[in-house]
Amino acid sequence: MLDTEQLEKAIFWACEHEVCSPKPGNVNCYSPGHNMQLEDFIKSARAIAPVLSQAEPSVGQLILQSIKATRSVVNCNTNLGIVLLFAPLCKAVHNCESIEQLPESLNTVLLNLDVNDAIDCFEAIRLAEAGGLGVNEQHDINTQPTISLLAAMDYAKNYDNIAKQYTNNFKDILQSGLPHLTEAINYGESIEWASAFAYLKLLSLIPDTLISRKHGMGCAESVLEHSACILVKVSENNRLSHFERDIKAWDKELKKKAINPGTTADMTAATLLIYAFKQMLS
Repeated sequence: MLDTEQLEKAIFWACEHEVCSPKPGNVNCYSPGHNMQLEDFIKSARAIAPVLSQAEPSVGQLILQSIKATRSVVNCNTNLGIVLLFAPLCKAVHNCESIEQLPESLNTVLLNLDVNDAIDCFEAIRLAEAGGLGVNEQHDINTQPTISLLAAMDYAKNYDNIAKQYTNNFKDILQSGLPHLTEAINYGESIEWASAFAYLKLLSLIPDTLISRKHGMGCAESVLEHSACILVKVSENNRLSHFERDIKAWDKELKKKAINPGTTADMTAATLLIYAFKQMLS
């Protein structure tokens, strides 16, 4: 099992490599974006790592305490999606002696989420000042929840891919993100380029819900198709880093249009966290 120190290192490592990865449309090693800087994400990672590494708090408490810690060091929403994905993963890994045990442990954590987790989570989302959520007739984020956090995520799963992970036991991350990250690393890519490869794979399979909420489904599908086209080129030699010029050009284009595939970036961070767990537990 991972101790607190190991878990804290894994959390920071995943956050650091995610933001440094050359993922088109996000803050990355090449350029800032969306009124945020790379250092904002590094500060946020340092703030949440010691919080999320604790075994005792509930998932909801981990989420709320992490966002409070984040807002104490930055004045922008750098990591709400990351925290929402990391909290149940960190809670689950405390009970794992091997990475093979993680899916079952995670499922147990998710099934045991209750209304108190929802209350804490809703407060954290309001504190983070997340954009593009809109107003919902039921279970609106500005109201006091009366259902479990899992039920709330089930309600939101059709318009939020992070919520969807709560309802499918992180299937997209475990069955798509992680294998493709590992594949790219095995082909000799750096962690940063392998992360960008996993990001593009996820982006080519699932329309980014932050984009669809802010710009419409047509825009999200266009980004999906562009990701797929890049990956067709990459398939010729299995090295995304050989297409650095294309990545930089698309990154610039997306940021010029204020298009941010932020949900997919958060899922990439969770992919990196699970990869770190796997290395530490092996």
